[in-house]
Order: sequence, then C-alpha cells, then structure tokens
Amino acid sequence: MFFCGISGEPPQDPVVSAKSGHVYERRLILKYINDNGTDPLTGEKLEESDLLTVKANPKAAPPRPPTATSIPALLHMLQNEWDAAVLEMFALKQQCNSTRQELSYALYAQDAASRVIARLIRERDSAREALTNVQATLGVTPANGAAEDVEMAEENGAQEGALPKEIVDQIDETQQTLSATRKKRKAPVGYTSAAEVKTFVATHTIPSLHSASPAGMTSLAISRFNPSQFLTGGNDRIVQLYDRSTDKVLASLKGHTKKVNHVAFREREGEPTLVLSAGADKIAKIWAHDSASGEYIPKSTIRTHKGELTGLVVHPTNSVVALSSLDKTYSLHELSNFTQVYRSAPAEDAFTSLAIHPDGALLALGTPSSKIQICDVRSGAVAAYITPPEGSPFTVNSLSFSENGYHLLAPDSLSSVAIWDLRKMKTAHTIPLGEGFKVNKVLYDYSAQFLGVAGNEGIRVFAHKTWEELVRFEEAGDVSDMVFGEQGKEIWATSGREVRIWGLPA
Repeated sequence: MFFCGISGEPPQDPVVSAKSGHVYERRLILKYINDNGTDPLTGEKLEESDLLTVKANPKAAPPRPPTATSIPALLHMLQNEWDAAVLEMFALKQQCNSTRQELSYALYAQDAASRVIARLIRERDSAREALTNVQATLGVTPANGAAEDVEMAEENGAQEGALPKEIVDQIDETQQTLSATRKKRKAPVGYTSAAEVKTFVATHTIPSLHSASPAGMTSLAISRFNPSQFLTGGNDRIVQLYDRSTDKVLASLKGHTKKVNHVAFREREGEPTLVLSAGADKIAKIWAHDSASGEYIPKSTIRTHKGELTGLVVHPTNSVVALSSLDKTYSLHELSNFTQVYRSAPAEDAFTSLAIHPDGALLALGTPSSKIQICDVRSGAVAAYITPPEGSPFTVNSLSFSENGYHLLAPDSLSSVAIWDLRKMKTAHTIPLGEGFKVNKVLYDYSAQFLGVAGNEGIRVFAHKTWEELVRFEEAGDVSDMVFGEQGKEIWATSGREVRIWGLPA
C-alpha cells in the first residue's frame, strides 16, 4: 500500500515523481507544484509532466465524487479546507526543522565565541600582570595619562554603595536651604500670568541649525546667566551653542559618535560655565568655557554606562550631574574633579528618563514598563514606585517635578499625561491629549503655575490646578523638546532643524 508524501494517507489517485520516486496524491502535489514548482520532499524542480500515474490491478473502486452526495457543496468546501491545512502543516514541519538546524548552529557559534573571549581576557590579564612586574623591576612609575579630556570610567570612580560624606552633606545643606523657602514662595514679581500665556504668538524662528543629514534636533537648554544663548543637541552627533542676539553659532562641539539625547548648562558664580551632553553612544561629554580664548575646551568623557544614555540632569547643588541609562542603572558624577561618586545597582527595568526633585533629595526614573521609580539620592534606596492604572504598556520618556516639590508630571499612557501628588502617591489629575498625540516632553515652568506638553502635534500649555488649556501651537509640528524662557515670558521648542519661540505679541 502506498502513502502520500504530503498527507501521509493512502492516495485515492496516486502519482509518482519520475525524479525522486516519491508517491503523492495527485490533487495535493499539483497544488504544491503550482505554488512552489519544486518537489516537497527533495526541493528539486518539479513539473506536472514529471508525474507518472500509478496503475493498480485489479483497479480499486474509487470513492463517490462529491456531486453524488446529498450535500456536495459542503463536502467540497471541507475537502478544500483539509487540503489547505495539510499543505500548511507540511510547510510548518519543514520550517520547524530548518529553525532547529539554525538554532543548533547559533548555539555552537555562541559557545565558540564565549571560549574565544574567555581566552582573550586571560591573555589580557596575563599581559597586564607581566607589564606590572616589569615596571616594578625597573622602578618605572606608570603614566597617569593626565590630559585635558579625562576619561571617566568605572575604574576611576565609586560603584555601588553610599555617596561620599562630603557629597551627602552638600545635598543635605542644599535641601534644607531650598525647602525652607520653596513651599511658601510665590511667583516672582513680573512673572507671566495665565491671561498673558493665552495671548502668546510666534515671535521668532531660528532655521537651518545642525546638519541636513541626518537632520533634526533632540534637545534644548537655555542659559540662566545669558538668556539669549542656548544649547541644542542633534541627530548629527553635534552639540551647538547659539547666540540669539547675534544670530551666530558660538560653538559646534564634537565628540559623540551617535545622536545627542540631552544637553545642559552648569552655571555657577565664580566658576567657568560647563556644557554637558549625553548621547546614544553610551557616553557623556563635558566642555568648560575658557575665558582667555572664549572657546569651550573638552574636560571629560564619561564612559560609565553600557547602554544608551536617556537622562542628564545637573543637581541643584551645581556640583553633581546625574545620568540614567538603558543599562538599568543611574550614576552621579562630581563636576569639580570629574569623578564618578555613585552608580546604582542594576534595576529590573531599563531607565528611559530622569528628573531630580527641586530640593535635590529625590530622583525620578522612568521605565519602558510604565512604572516610575522614586529614589533617595543620598542612599540610593528606592523610596516608592508610581504605577499608572492598568492599560497598554508604554515608555515613560519624560518627567518633571513642580517647583514646590509636591507634584510630578509624567505620561500615563501613549497620549495622555498625569499629575501625581507625591504627598499621597495618587493621581491628582489626568489630561487626555487625543489618540493621535504622542508625548515627547513634559515640563513644569519655574513658578509651577503652568505645565507644557510637547509631542508630534505641537505644544500645549495648561494651567496648574484648574487644568485649563491656555494655548496650543500646532504649527510647530513634531516637537522633540521645549523650555520655558526667563520669567515665563517665552516658550522655546525644537522642531526639525528649527528653534521656534513664542511669546507676548509686540
């Protein structure tokens, strides 16, 4: 008795391949040839002319055709469905076998690569030990490699553990000083009111910043000491310092090998201004202003992290900078001697955004699993987790504390933002933005009267507490970053290769 090579059942109309000698059901092999043009078992090219009819003697009585049944149409439909299922199952079996072979090869290659890496590490360690012995024998002191651009890696800084006492003392002193005045502080005299924000119009556009390929800016920062100067980071791997008053690029700072994700100023009385950047190339760069030449000189390259950097914030002490990364850790670095002073233990989730509480005692870290992690800066302990209501998971790509320290602004879905009351760890309010809106940046202003949301449909500004939408700027298109200007009188944003500014009408 013959069995079909596709269905595995005795064929009703058997044929045999003249090339491979395999037996098939005629209707199944004809369908397979029409779809693939090959023998299903050997993979050789096969045509209908290569099929030979198997003649049985005595000839068995064939089954009745579907037209002879009482429900011919139904039987015909079921037969076609069965044929399709058999062909699909056969194809899946072949794919499964191919996948098993590929997996076996991948495991073998991975094991071989691991062995090679282990051998190279042993050879490297042996070479280092031999070099140390030679230097000790000859009495040679190893060069410290001091240079203008200091490499800051895990070896020259603290890793997991508590912060140094002097840093903790600075943070405590800053917290006590700021918290004593912040909570009862009112908006500064002359600060923009909600009624004035409603009248904001486009006042200035700075076009053609950064390179045209790859085009686009990712981040923005404004100088506090000189509000006409601002920093931008771009997809072209460059950090640009621009002066709005003269419409000139003051500096184009290079050093990144992938796009720049974040930029920031460190401005402190009596000390040179620092320009900081964090990129997708896993490094952060620091430049210092040289008053003699007027240029920005490379001071440090931070290579602590093993994943893309997703957050960069200067601590309120102005002596420490915090970084977050997709490698599931965050780190703190001292800005006077450019050393690492702390690195967290790996968390369960990668960190996708970073914000520091105005008093400097807490860190907020966004994750790709919708959760927000609140950490104590001084001890590194997790103080709380903030979890939005159950729904589709999303990435928390931006965070902002209110200036009084009571609220945290963050996305709570792909197209809405929530204001979290940190005293109760509950949502104070949720603002839906529409299903088509994709949040790129959230930000509280300095007075905590307004909050802004930037996304693929422009910018929207809301009043805190009343949650009234004060103004929206849809003409900006896809906005990657936004900043409130001095006294809240302007709103700055990056869109494509342009920096757009809105303010009071002239």
